[in-house]
Amino acid sequence: QVQLVESGGGLVQPGGSLRISCAASGRPFNNFAMGWFRQAPGKERDFVATISKSGEITEYADSVKGRFTISRDNAKNTVYLQMNSLKPEDTGVYFCAANPGGWVTRSFAPYTIWGRGTQVTVSS
Repeated sequence: QVQLVESGGGLVQPGGSLRISCAASGRPFNNFAMGWFRQAPGKERDFVATISKSGEITEYADSVKGRFTISRDNAKNTVYLQMNSLKPEDTGVYFCAANPGGWVTRSFAPYTIWGRGTQVTVSS
């Protein structure tokens, strides 16, 4: 029922910033916890950040803490990931995901609705 579409990826230089977005269709959006995951070439998909239904609670992977900020605008059915001080190791496909159960979690399995991903490349 709910579909997620990521946008905003691209090529950015090390130290630069980028904001990617995830637009969701469907009215139940405000009942879902939302998360961002990423997958580097040849590696397993990893947790990046998650945000609660109301946006009051956020959690981040240690590798991005202090550099990335997740936010959501429920009126626009959109979740964002602001990425600052980007490093080459941040390169990968970034996936938006929804947890219909509504709770914040770092685990992969509870996120049952996924976007197709947007490529972020950090390189000179």
